[in-house]
Amino acid sequence: MNDIIVAKFGGSSLADSQQFAKVKKIIESDNRRRYIIPSAPGKRDKKDHKITDLLYMCQQLAAHNLSFDDIYNIVKKRFLDICSDLNLSFGMEDILDEIKEKIAHGASRDYAASRGEYLNGLILSNYLGYEFIDAEELILFDKTGKFDAKATDDKVNARLADVSHAVIPGFYGVMPNGEIKTFSRGGSDITGAIIAKGVMAQLYENWTDVSGFLMADPRIVKDSKPMEKVTYKELRELSYMGASVLHEEAIFPTREAGIPINIKNTNAPEDAGTMILSDISPVSHTGTITGIAGKKDFTVISIEKTFMGSDRSFFRKLMTIMETNDISVEHMPSSIDSISLIISDSELNSKLQKVVEEIRIYCNPDSIICYPNMALVAVVGRGMINTKGISAKVFTALAKEGINIRMITQGSSELNIIIGIENGDFERAIKAIYEAFQ
Repeated sequence: MNDIIVAKFGGSSLADSQQFAKVKKIIESDNRRRYIIPSAPGKRDKKDHKITDLLYMCQQLAAHNLSFDDIYNIVKKRFLDICSDLNLSFGMEDILDEIKEKIAHGASRDYAASRGEYLNGLILSNYLGYEFIDAEELILFDKTGKFDAKATDDKVNARLADVSHAVIPGFYGVMPNGEIKTFSRGGSDITGAIIAKGVMAQLYENWTDVSGFLMADPRIVKDSKPMEKVTYKELRELSYMGASVLHEEAIFPTREAGIPINIKNTNAPEDAGTMILSDISPVSHTGTITGIAGKKDFTVISIEKTFMGSDRSFFRKLMTIMETNDISVEHMPSSIDSISLIISDSELNSKLQKVVEEIRIYCNPDSIICYPNMALVAVVGRGMINTKGISAKVFTALAKEGINIRMITQGSSELNIIIGIENGDFERAIKAIYEAFQ
């Protein structure tokens, strides 16, 4: 690992000139922060618009031969105001006019969307006095539009070898034919992780408007504590169960390289934030949990058949029905003569009766019962491993609240416990479990 920090700043961190000033102070407070990845300007308040959304709208209107002047003028004013407030003068108006011209003459949706990051990168590099390196020089996609990790690593190594400090816009790269290509989601997060891996950084900082990931959804648990540490595996479990955390695509490069990620708050830089660590790091928090997440609106199809286990084709037939109906199954808890299929309502999508009838015909069960309006709650944490009493604490908390548990499943890794409950008990269950571990 090199003594380098790669720092990505999100849209809220770079929404206006005041935020730019905060970002500059943060960067200059640690000389290891050498490569900076900016997002496009985000919302300044609830009534404001994200620049990327406005640029998408401009391209859409242009594609239908409609005027987009009014929308583009909002974009233009936003960037010119930031430059004016920061006393920067480097021909921003000409650059904005050139981009407008390209959109008017049929530039792609990806090109238009990427210009928010591009323009913010130009402003930030001028403001910091760092070299500006366009992401299209570094981030490469193949001709099918798939990210080319090997070619990108080679480019990053070669291009940044003699560059001590640089600003590299997030969210986009380039195809072999020169066309701009954006990442599908978490774009700037992915760029930051790619650069961190490419330079083998000591740390990847992801600066946003919250002081790390919270243990539980703040809309359910007010004043939820932030997670101090979370591993990549724990993060994956929480993300899968609906928690607002970094998407897996956004962390795969750093996970691969074993580089820790620190989620930090631009508006409260003194806060420790959440540290995302390698899965092989020692467990330092036994006896507790890392986080709680969950999702509503599942249906359970409970199937009973005597001597189910001795019917070698039973499970294959059952999964064939799911596959031919294009349905993913979330969980399959089972006992000696029964199995339950837990399926998201969005997956079933009015296919329930058809699926039940096919199971009757193809699998010949003794009975099938459907339970709608189910929710799943996942209690996640490596600290649960080899620790007695965690499950008891969870179930006692639910019992005290009078919450009926309909299903329990836990993998052999002991990384999480998943509990099935009624939709109506969802919020109370999360609050009860959270309180039990405080």
